[in-house]
Amino acid sequence: MKKLLRSLAMAFSMYSILPAPRVEWKAENMRYAFCFFPLIGVVIGAAEFGWLWLCSLFGVGPGLTAAVATAIPVLLSGGIHLDGFCDTSDALASHAPAERKLEIMKDPHIGAFGVMACVLCLLLTFGLWTQYRFHPRTAGMLALGFVLSRSLSGFTVVSMRCAKPGGLAALFSENAAKGRVRALLAVLALLCAAAMLALSPSAGAAGLLAALVVLLHYRWLAYRCFGGITGDLAGYFLTVCEAAILAAAVLFEGVLL
Repeated sequence: MKKLLRSLAMAFSMYSILPAPRVEWKAENMRYAFCFFPLIGVVIGAAEFGWLWLCSLFGVGPGLTAAVATAIPVLLSGGIHLDGFCDTSDALASHAPAERKLEIMKDPHIGAFGVMACVLCLLLTFGLWTQYRFHPRTAGMLALGFVLSRSLSGFTVVSMRCAKPGGLAALFSENAAKGRVRALLAVLALLCAAAMLALSPSAGAAGLLAALVVLLHYRWLAYRCFGGITGDLAGYFLTVCEAAILAAAVLFEGVLL
């Protein structure tokens, strides 16, 4: 039990700003860390649902509703996934060989293409939220999207080839109890998928299809352009996946079967 609690604390301290006890960075504490990664999505999803519900209840305007809804995942995650999105965007824009792309991703300074990609991503997310009209079922489906994205992201980290040894993704992957972690994350992803479909068959199906397309593209991109995955690429996937699920919900929110 103590090992599980230490893994829980490591997951929350690494991938969120939520308070968690400090634990040592050692192999046994990383063993089940990704099992708890989706729980951060539960917190973010609940915060998003609560905010959307309050805005609907008190008639908050679409601009403020969208601004806070865009900010919630970034703030609660500490921006770690958006940082990976920016680093990956810089690397992809270089059109350099894989080795050089990996060097660019390690650079702590953000480049022009990373800034542009970040602004466009947040602007698009904001625009999508302004078009969203609250409905409990689609809001619940979107909340589950934050759990699904983290289940899929964690699953890929312990399943796909890492681009380089010693990176953050490689460190967690090497020390994870891969079989058990993969099984749990696969079950969580399937449960999320079933719940999303139950809440809103049309919007849920569209969201799941969007997530699947992003997942397949992520695998192709990682192997084709980088030789494997990294922590930054995992953040890139999670950011794009959540934006794609939101876009699908906005397109299909009026079709609730």
